[in-house]
Amino acid sequence: MTTLRSPSSWDDAEVARAFVAGDEIGLAEAYRRWSAFVHTLALRSLRDHTDAEDATQQVFVNAWRGRAGFDPARGPLAAWLTGITRTVVADTFARRARQQRDTHAAVATITPVVEADTVGIADRMLVADEMDRLGEPQRTILALAFWEDLTHDQISARLDLPLGTVKSHIRRSLLRLRTRLEVDHAASGA
Repeated sequence: MTTLRSPSSWDDAEVARAFVAGDEIGLAEAYRRWSAFVHTLALRSLRDHTDAEDATQQVFVNAWRGRAGFDPARGPLAAWLTGITRTVVADTFARRARQQRDTHAAVATITPVVEADTVGIADRMLVADEMDRLGEPQRTILALAFWEDLTHDQISARLDLPLGTVKSHIRRSLLRLRTRLEVDHAASGA
């Protein structure tokens, strides 16, 4: 009667044989033994934990898929994994370079926005936001005054409101907008 030994008691050559044979226990044991080593190599080169974790996973995926190419006569499984790690790290650097090139190319195609236009857009968005916060009839009165360019008399006639009420609403609403713009400009350092 033979007793089965735990994979953790296997020597490195036994792990390599099981790995090459396609035994998933061999893969699990190889990962347990050498994943920290592979991760350390990747992290030292890439200097990014996420990339090192991705590289470690990729190394073992590549090794598993290409296990038929492992030749124990040329060296131990750990050395073979080191070679795969170097390739994966090089691929990661190449991917980073492509992404950086693509980013620079995309940025080069973007027409720069003039800062004054940015401020104008920000102010328009702020005014529109503040107008949304106004209640009725203030919002409608200001919209008629500024977007439809109606006079106070025309607004009064259109909304059937007394002229003094229209003027009061416009004055209070403009003061509120002015205060809000001054607070926002002071907060942004403008």
